[in-house]
Amino acid sequence: MSNFTRRQFITIAAAAASIVSIPFIVRGVSKKVLVIGGGSGGAIAAKYIRMADQNIDVTLIEQNKYYHTCFMSNEVLSGKRTIDSIKFSYDGLNKYGINIIHSRAINIDPVAKKVRLAGGEEVAFDKLIVSPGIEFNWDAIEGYNAEIAEKIPHAWKAGSQTVTLRKQLEQMKDGGSVIISIPAKPFRCPPGPYERASQIANYFKYHKPKSKVLLFDANQAFSKQALFTQGWEQMYGYGTDNSIIEWIPSNSEGKVTGVNVKANAVIAGEFEDEYPADVLNIIPPQTAGKIAIDSGLTNDSGWCPVNQKTFESSLHKDIHVIGDACIASPMPKSAYAANTQAKVCAEAIVSELQEREMATPSYLNTCYSVVGDDFAISVAAIYRLENGKIVSIKGSGGLSALNASAATRKYEVAYAHSWFNNITYDMFN
Repeated sequence: MSNFTRRQFITIAAAAASIVSIPFIVRGVSKKVLVIGGGSGGAIAAKYIRMADQNIDVTLIEQNKYYHTCFMSNEVLSGKRTIDSIKFSYDGLNKYGINIIHSRAINIDPVAKKVRLAGGEEVAFDKLIVSPGIEFNWDAIEGYNAEIAEKIPHAWKAGSQTVTLRKQLEQMKDGGSVIISIPAKPFRCPPGPYERASQIANYFKYHKPKSKVLLFDANQAFSKQALFTQGWEQMYGYGTDNSIIEWIPSNSEGKVTGVNVKANAVIAGEFEDEYPADVLNIIPPQTAGKIAIDSGLTNDSGWCPVNQKTFESSLHKDIHVIGDACIASPMPKSAYAANTQAKVCAEAIVSELQEREMATPSYLNTCYSVVGDDFAISVAAIYRLENGKIVSIKGSGGLSALNASAATRKYEVAYAHSWFNNITYDMFN
């Protein structure tokens, strides 16, 4: 990492996290805070508000009784993990006194300050946090929709489709091919598709060595590209005739525009050529989650503009949006970014309800990608608020060293798995 050792980064990260810690003050009048979405952002926001002030009534609305993490789900595809290893219950949040409603929020009334649920019930709020994750732009890829995705999975929301994709990899013949279709930026987890290719290639290396992973990419470059490429060269023969991985960028006809379901093929490039494969993994272009779109929280970009200090919506007062759905560039759409945003948002809401000044926020992100056996890479950054905008602090993070030793790459795998354990503990315990 440029200019910083990992120990120095962890020290700075801990200091930055303390900046957004929230003092406990007991107030006399109970206020109602609703949180929609129990993922990396929503679960943390609900927990930290209750930790800060137990007099605030917090209700978490989450349609699923269990949460499957997208992060580390690629290891399920390689067989390094089971699906149950990324499955978590919300029971651990009960000790904080959070009310949990397992239902789907379908409408937000910003004037009446009510959220309507799928069963017709309405829940009132004083403050609302919306952490809806992503929705897919199904119209962007001709011939592909939510129904077809159950058979030709995107697996970009971990769970049953992750299992489906794993089974398809197991069932395909040696010498077959997998096509991964990568959408144009922005999308959830910028390095995710390339880690997925790495994990599938790792499975092929040991079990189907004649098979290939073809990355059809609507972009010209990708996150941690030099590091991924180096790992692919070392482990999967990248750049040779026997490479398990082939990357096809947009200027080489890599943008997928359609799917031919009967032929199990993608349609890509300017001339709309068909490319068949044994297994298709279509990751569609993305927008903010449906509830955000339906409730008027998005702009023309399909994402939610926010005050980057408080994450309050720029379009509706007393409604805050965090995580993948919000516009918080240069922060990526990642789990750890959502975690940090949730803590800053919690501080913003608690300080307002307690009628005190909000602490100066600091923001963090770190992201690991496991490329193969004993080989992981990472990126990390610390951000601050400057003139109302989130900006990167120069020299505060960076990438794993390009030519790191084998021992360092192995340590990064341990760090990655430790990071997973820590963030999920923070979310659900």
